[in-house]
Order: sequence, then structure tokens, then C-alpha cells
Amino acid sequence: MELNSYTLSTGWSFRDRETEDWMPVSTVPSVVQQDLLDNKKLEDPFAELNEIKARWVNQKSWVYRNTFERPTVPQHAAIDLVFDGLDTFATVKLDNEVILQSDNMFLGHRVNVTKAMQTEGEHTLEIEFDCAELKARELRSQDSSHKWVGFNGDMSRLAARKAQYHWGWDWGPVLMTAGIWRPVRLEVYTARVADLWPQTKISADQETAEVIATIKVETPSVQEYTARFSLSLHGNEIARQDIPVSGEKKAQVAFGVNRPELWWPHGYGYQTLYKVSVVLLHGEETVDQACKKFGIRTAEVIQKPDKHGKSFFFRINGMDIFCGGSCWIPADSLLTNVTPERYRRWIELMVEGRQVMIRVWGGGIYEDDAFYEACDELGVLVWQDFMFGCGNYPTWPSILESVRQEAIYNLQRLRHHPSIVIYVGNNEDYQVQESVGLTYHFEDKDPESWLKSDFPARYIYEKLLPEVTSEHCPGTFYHPGSPWGDGRISSDPTVGDMHQWNVWHGTQEKYQIFDTLGGRFNSEFGMEAFPHMETIKSFSRNPKDHYPQSQVMDFHNKADGHERRIATYLVENFRFSQGGSLEAHIYQTQAVQAETMMFGYRGWRRQWGDERHCGGALLWQLNDCWPTISWAIVDYFLRPKPAYYAVKRVLNPIAVGVQREHHDWSVVHAQPALTSQYKLWVVSNNPENVRGTVELRFISIETGKDIRPSVVRRDVLIAGNGTTNIITDGIIDHVAESDPHVLAARVWVNNELVARDVDWPQPFKYIDLPTPLIEIKPLSSVSNTDNTRTVTIAALKPVKCLVFEERDGIKYSDNALDLVPGDTQQVTISGLSKDISNLMYRYLGHEESTQSVSI
Repeated sequence: MELNSYTLSTGWSFRDRETEDWMPVSTVPSVVQQDLLDNKKLEDPFAELNEIKARWVNQKSWVYRNTFERPTVPQHAAIDLVFDGLDTFATVKLDNEVILQSDNMFLGHRVNVTKAMQTEGEHTLEIEFDCAELKARELRSQDSSHKWVGFNGDMSRLAARKAQYHWGWDWGPVLMTAGIWRPVRLEVYTARVADLWPQTKISADQETAEVIATIKVETPSVQEYTARFSLSLHGNEIARQDIPVSGEKKAQVAFGVNRPELWWPHGYGYQTLYKVSVVLLHGEETVDQACKKFGIRTAEVIQKPDKHGKSFFFRINGMDIFCGGSCWIPADSLLTNVTPERYRRWIELMVEGRQVMIRVWGGGIYEDDAFYEACDELGVLVWQDFMFGCGNYPTWPSILESVRQEAIYNLQRLRHHPSIVIYVGNNEDYQVQESVGLTYHFEDKDPESWLKSDFPARYIYEKLLPEVTSEHCPGTFYHPGSPWGDGRISSDPTVGDMHQWNVWHGTQEKYQIFDTLGGRFNSEFGMEAFPHMETIKSFSRNPKDHYPQSQVMDFHNKADGHERRIATYLVENFRFSQGGSLEAHIYQTQAVQAETMMFGYRGWRRQWGDERHCGGALLWQLNDCWPTISWAIVDYFLRPKPAYYAVKRVLNPIAVGVQREHHDWSVVHAQPALTSQYKLWVVSNNPENVRGTVELRFISIETGKDIRPSVVRRDVLIAGNGTTNIITDGIIDHVAESDPHVLAARVWVNNELVARDVDWPQPFKYIDLPTPLIEIKPLSSVSNTDNTRTVTIAALKPVKCLVFEERDGIKYSDNALDLVPGDTQQVTISGLSKDISNLMYRYLGHEESTQSVSI
């Protein structure tokens, strides 16, 4: 017989363990907060101050129940009850007999229930979820010698193998979910493919490859089987082979591939996916089958001594890749709300924004298969943290074994994905060690001594996880932590990766010097901004709260000291909005975020060409888990903030940069500089050198006229996959050229304008921004459809950060634009419907009043 799977998604009910009042569950997977919402027992925890009202749920234990018919079971067949995820402390009973106890949210479970379900008819499945908050506190109390320290949330979280952000974070609420958070099903089989693992080896010249496919088979009886392996590409079978299943219930086949089609990150080549399939046969009868898609590629992390210290960058298929991208947190506090379609839209946004790497952060979850499949198909590299975040984790024997099983389970689940290029032991746990002075001597190589120290988690990161990764995912690079570099202090800019939080946090440096604060790979940095007004209205439903400092606004910003930090960056850079409206405040915070991200990415990408001084930059953060005010550059409802577009422009395949030196006005008490240096450069991802033309203009902000009589135009050879410095010591004489002006740079390749950059005098608060004449009109020379328009945008004077309003369903090819006279820009707007006759826009100096344009 062929394996039959019976999904147990309906027929469930649930109750508070302390009551007998059963309530219906609409579908599983689910979590208790969602089920309470469906039963109108809970107000939306994302709205107003309702998170506080929802915290009673965190203190409870919950029971889920389902009664179902025993499926037809042929002779010699087995029945397994399969749980892909239980959140978190779960006791599972079948017909009132305990069949499973689980204390790890990140593990799947398979329980053989053949004997337990011998009788036909109804059987009752009951799952009791202990209160994770109270259970974690109980576990913590049992180890008083351990130093329970860390950042964010109650430190009892360290005792539980549960998504750490559920205890609250500096961007998310305290929502302690419980429930069947991934699918549950019954499987009936005489034999099944328990694992299918495709591995690849590529020749040095990339002319040939070998695909090795290995399966493990589980069967309740002693019978002979044949595994029929098939390798296909683009839907066409290219190889097939039958292999007998050995006594160890394993089978393996090796396929040779000539001139393999490689898998590349987007922008560098195709995302070619091969498929390996296996049909398990008993004679001529199919008993099970499985398939996996995978890519043929090489992935290396290059760490070599150089003049800057020791490099840290990624090389894919022999190509050095500057990894501009973002960090990822779970996309919802109620994880079962995230559909495969929503995952894919997030990754599509990354590709549209030219971001090539996403970092799955260690305080969340090992993501759903749909997330990694989208990354594979769309070409986004994945930096995968193990699930340890911001703490000194305990290492008693049972938790070490649970972590081992967790790592094995998830590595086996994920290892075929070509997008995953690095596994990392934790997020900021070494920074916790440094901040509280826990013992760490890198020279000590005795793992047993680590377990006896006050920083025992080192054993997890430097012994357990690397060993398990090497065994179950050989060839994929393992890195002990983020940030981490050869055991040095985590802020060392010469080695490893670093989290640069001295803009926003720490010393709160000026964002204009971000490029001087980086390291070899900048895996976290950020700036907060308010989300769009429609997002704010989703959680702040009373108009009386629609002002920047309302209690609801502050409640939906979980960052410590956010009031002072936002105010600092606004007052240092912008004039106070005259009307003080919420809309103007939103705009200004978004403009600061956009400028901050631009300064960081622009400078660090330039350093790529200097012996790979900076190997990549992953901003904190791409997304939100609820509607909130945070560092996200795209909010909970997938509405991009201006920073998203600023990053997109800097990550152009070929990008031009112009920047005058920073004049620290606060140190010199607002005295103007007499002279300033400026630099002009071009960066390129193109592997080959190309010819181009670079232009630089000096344009008065007041008049819109060029203040220098001749425009700088140079034909240059743009270096492949590197940086071409055009001007390194340009001088601006502020006495002779006293008119405040922008530096506007453009670059053409093959007579096509491919990039532009505008450098403004800083801070903006000192500039008298005129009211420019802005002209926006449809472009008649392109084919417009019913829901797509291409418009041209021109201005007679320089304009800073012109932002079209974000509306659901509408997508802009560009936004948050800097305009200068003589440089008409084009923007394609898609998703327009007949009921949209115009769009609103704002720009710096006109935050209070919106302009309207007919589309």
C-alpha cells in the first residue's frame, strides 16, 4: 500500500485547563490567542493598549482535543501520529494514555500509535499545554547557581526552548502563545521515506557536478524494497536509477551532471533548481515517494588576513558577493497567521529592493519551509542563526540534549536549500558575556571547563552546534555567534561580523559618519521610524491619540528611551514641524531613517572595493511582527518606508556615490566650515569592467542654477565587482561658494542613465528650503495599462525626499526621491485602480501640507 496521510486540521476544541467550557477551533495549525479571538473571548491584542488586556492568556494552561475515526489500516501497516510543531510544554494523550511529552517548540515529533489504535471507531487526542511563562520560571528556580542575565524579556525565557521574542522584545509585545502551531496528521504506511538528502559536488572548473541522493527508509516489517531515483531539470528527467534498499534501510545514488546549470543569488545569474525524486517500490507496488528541489552551487566565507585585519565576505560559485540585505524577525506574533503567500511577498520585496541576503535572527524561529523555498526560487541568500538570543543560556544535561535534537531536526529539514549559506550559533550572546563580565578565555580549548564556568553556553556555540552542523550539513560554513570574530571583543572592527549600534543606541553618533563605524561585515545597524498613517490607524483607532507623544504611540514603541533617541536625531537634523501634526512627524522620522540607511550602505559598499574592507551590510530590520514603531524599513502590512527605496538605490548593480566630508556642527557650536573635501566614486557588481560616463554638478538650493561654470564629466573604466574612485580630494570653498548647494552625480553606461546620487549640506535644519516647482505627468512614450502608469518627475530647484503616499496594492518602482533641475526621473506605478484618481506626496520642508497629483 502507498502511504496515506490524514491531516487533523479540523474537529478541534479547546479550553482553559481550569474550566470545563470547551470552545471550537476553526482550524489547526493555530495558537490560543487566535482561537480566543475567533470565539470573541479576547480583544485584538495588536490594537490600542489591548496587549495588556491579553496578558491573562499568558498565565494559563490550555487543553486541545480532537475525536476522530481510526483510518483503514492494512495488515503489516503502521500508524504514526506526526506533530510538526507543538508550542511548547505539551503533554499528548491518546485515549487518555500519555504518548508524548515535549518541551521544545522547535522540534517535530513522530509517535508510533499502531498498538494504541488497534480498535476501530473513534479515538480521542488531547494535548495539554502547560503555561510556558510559569514553567520557565520554575525551571529557572531549580538552578540558582546559574547567572540568568541578558537583554530583553524576563530571563526565565533562557530556560525554555521557545521563541524568545514571545517574552517581549524592544520591537514586539509580550504574547506567550501556546498551541498546535504547525500541522498534525496521521500517517498509515508499510514503508516510508523518512529522509531524502541531495548533496552536490562541483569540479573546480564548474564543468561537471555530482549529485548524491541518500534516503532513509522506515518500515514496520522485514521486506525487500527498491528505491527508484530520478533527477530532473526544468521538468525534464535527465537521469534515473533503481537501487535496492539495504538492510540498514538506506539507499544512495550518484548522478553525474555535465555542464551543470548553477544556482545564483538574484542579480548574478539564474536561480536554477534541480529536483531529485524517489519512488519506494515493493515489487511493482509504490509504497511511498518523496522529492526535493535543490541547487548546484558553491558557497564560501572568505576569512583571510589583509591590511584591514581579516576579511569576512561571501563567495558564491567563485564570485565575490557584496551582501547588502536585512535582518528578519518572525513576521507575526501569532505565527500561524503567516501564509506562504505572505512569506513570498516579503522575499519579493527584498528582490525588488535589490537586497541579496536575509539574516534569520536567533530570537525567533527556524522559519517555515515556504520562507526558504521563496529564497531558493527568488535568489536571496540566507544567514541562518540558531535560536539563541541575547542571553546566558543554561546547559544542564536535558537541555543540551534537547538543543542537540533541535539542531539535528532543523538541519535535516533545511540542508537542501541552496539559499542557506551560513549557520550561526547565536545572536549577541557574546555581547551579553562581555557586558556583565562572564568568563571567556578564547585560548582555553577544554569544553568541559566551559560547562563549569559562568558562561557555559560557550559549549553550545563552540562544540555542540559546530559538531552537529559538520555531521548533518557538511560543507556549510558555521560561525559561533553574531557578532563574533576569533574570540575577540565583539566590537572589534578588524575581524568577523559586528553589530554597529552606536547610531541610535550607545554613543548616539551622527548618522552622517556611519561609514566610519563599520567592520568587516556589518550584520546589524538601524534607525527607528514611524510606520505609515494607515498602519498607525490600525492600532490607534481613536483620533484623539493621533499625535506623536500619545500613550498609544509610546506603548507601540518598545525600544527603551525611544522618545529621547527619536527626538535627538530629529532636533539635530530637521526643523521642528510648525503644525506638529502626526503626519509631519511620521514623515520626518522616515526621512531620518532613509538618510541613516543611505549613509551606512553607501559608505560601506564603497569599502567593498578596498580589499573587501566591508563584506556586507544587513540592516536591522526588514519587517515587524505587529503594527508598531520600530527599526523596520517595511511595516507589518508590507508597506515600505522611504528607507526601503534609499537602500534600493544604493544597491544598484552600478551605483554612483558623492559625499562631502562631515563637518560636526555640534562640536564647533554651529560654526560653518571654511572648506570641505568631497569624494566621487562608482561601485559595480558587474564581474567585468565596463566603460561609463560620470557627471558631477554643483547646484544652488535657492536658485536651482549651477554654481560652477563647468560640469564635471569624465569617461571612465568602471572596475568590475569593485569600486572606481573618480575624485578623492575635491575641495569646496565655502567662502567663495557660499550659496548652499547640492552635489548631484550621475553615471551612464552604453548611453543609458543607470544611477544617480545627491549629496546635501548637513544638517538640513540650517537650509532654507524653497518651494520648488515640481512637475509630474504621465510619460506618453511608454505603454501604460489600465492599472500601470509611468510618470516623469521634474523640478526647477533641488527637492529632498519626495515621498508618494503608500497605498495597499500600489507599487512604486522608486520613491523618496531627491530631485535636481535638469534631471527628469521616471517612476512606474502599478496596482492603480479606477477609483484612484490622484496620489498625495510630501517632501522635506513641506511635511505639513501634502500635494496632490492626478495619475
